[in-house]
Amino acid sequence: MIQSLDKIKQFLKDESLRRKILFTLLIFLIFRVFAFLPVPSVDRQALKTIFGQSAFFSLLDIFSGGTLINFSVMALGLGPYINASIILQLFTVIVPKLEQLSKEGEYGRAKINQYTRFLTLPITIAQSIGMYILLKNQNVMSNLGFAEFIGFVVTITAGSFILMWLGELISEFGIGNGISMLIFAGIMARIPVTFGKALTTATQENAIAMTVIGVFMILVIAAVVFVNQAVRRVPVYYAKRIRGNRVYQGSSNYLPLRLNQAGVIPIIFAISFVLFPQLVGSFLANAGNPALQGFARLLVSTFNPQGVLYNALYFLLVIAFTFFYTVVVFNPEKIAEEIQKHGGFIPGIRPGTATKEYLQRIVYRITSFGALFLGIIAILPAIVAAATDSSNFIIGGTGVLIVVSVVLESFKLMETQAAMKSYEKYQS
Repeated sequence: MIQSLDKIKQFLKDESLRRKILFTLLIFLIFRVFAFLPVPSVDRQALKTIFGQSAFFSLLDIFSGGTLINFSVMALGLGPYINASIILQLFTVIVPKLEQLSKEGEYGRAKINQYTRFLTLPITIAQSIGMYILLKNQNVMSNLGFAEFIGFVVTITAGSFILMWLGELISEFGIGNGISMLIFAGIMARIPVTFGKALTTATQENAIAMTVIGVFMILVIAAVVFVNQAVRRVPVYYAKRIRGNRVYQGSSNYLPLRLNQAGVIPIIFAISFVLFPQLVGSFLANAGNPALQGFARLLVSTFNPQGVLYNALYFLLVIAFTFFYTVVVFNPEKIAEEIQKHGGFIPGIRPGTATKEYLQRIVYRITSFGALFLGIIAILPAIVAAATDSSNFIIGGTGVLIVVSVVLESFKLMETQAAMKSYEKYQS
């Protein structure tokens, strides 16, 4: 704890880091102000009642950062942008032109981000219309005239794009990945309320349930910290080199391969997919066709956030997205080429193709463990919630997983920048 406080003081002494931290906090403040700007024509009291009775709506709210229960102009949160990012990343693997673009460095990333924004617009409009239908079916919103309906859709769409812009500002001028940081800010704003409800429920039932929840939270935090910090060190040796009249001595180093290469991205992606059946069921709940109503009830009951099928699907999606994201981010062929180009080799492994295959094997093995860990942690809160009969805890547990990971990533980034600053003094 004392070391962490000392590090924070060190970060604040660095002018550029201090400026980035203050800018990020300013964006958080703007985000929270927008989170309480309500959309008209919505009965917020009825909305709060529905959210208190439904684990599905509560889960939606925690990932919107509390903007949904207030039904602010940012009610959809970053969902449309995350969905667009998933689609673009899938197409990057499938479509050769997009794959080529992704390998073109900064220019390629900028173009893909631009395509993501374009795709976000129709998704946001579709989700805004869907949200209107959902609220009307739940008797939270009355029928709107054409002009009011257009105003509703434009307001919600604009709010999502403002939130997306704030995230990009954090990525460019602040600390960490803007999207993850905004989700972190939203969850932090809602965790005290959710955790308080869980503790209250547990206290009323028995002291054992409360103790299990406390121990579970500590174990989750410790496990997330351990896995995020864990790396597999692959030794790399560099032979003696002669350039011109100078002889460079051989050296040894290591290639750090993280146990969890994907961070919290698989959790965020999986949530976007696993909530979809419940969303469809809520849309069709008041349909005129009895068959559609029956199908809606089946979806809602089958994909209950505390149900077996929901958590099984959640577990599998987290594992799938962990592998997918690792394949996208980690390029063993490029790393093998860089090692060979600089005269390096891994002991016992031939340079080139053999090195690439060796790195692939290692990454797949450690990613298997990392994916299983993320999957288990994602559904473990639901198991504890069922054991202690505390329905609110499932939200707090998933939130803690994201919060701890984002905090660790942010500290790593700040430590890296502080280290680079100290090296600049020696170079000058």
